[in-house]
Amino acid sequence: MNYDRYYTCDVVNGEGLRVTLFVTGCEHACPGCHNSSCWNRKTGKPFTDEVRDKLLDLCADHDGLSLSGGDPLLPANREAITDLCRRFRQRYPEKDIWMWTGYLYEDVKDLPLLADVDVLIDGPYRKDLPNTLPWRGSDNQRLLRLKAGKMLLAA
Repeated sequence: MNYDRYYTCDVVNGEGLRVTLFVTGCEHACPGCHNSSCWNRKTGKPFTDEVRDKLLDLCADHDGLSLSGGDPLLPANREAITDLCRRFRQRYPEKDIWMWTGYLYEDVKDLPLLADVDVLIDGPYRKDLPNTLPWRGSDNQRLLRLKAGKMLLAA
């Protein structure tokens, strides 16, 4: 997996103070996407063990980890994202993980890695729809609060 960038003091991508990782690779290619520079999974920098460990260390003084892109659930990204989420959950069981994906929850709900995700924002970005809801690019996207990968609440 490759990544484009990460933010170490983010208050926009989820509740509280967060570390946010933007991975590369997205097959949705939504017209008007704000992160189209992240679509090609071969761009960016390699997501090495050293980068992973640095991100995990940075999370110590934050409320949680946010995963965006590109798309963290692109099949080519899933192994590294699974590892990152599992390590985060083991190290910080009291903190949360937020994830943005262009896939619908119904299409990815059986992925084991969702057991470690607390909030999933799902669905493709639609530039023809308004953006009136927090943490979403367009109003078709849902904010799903999960427990062990199962949907508790949709907003």
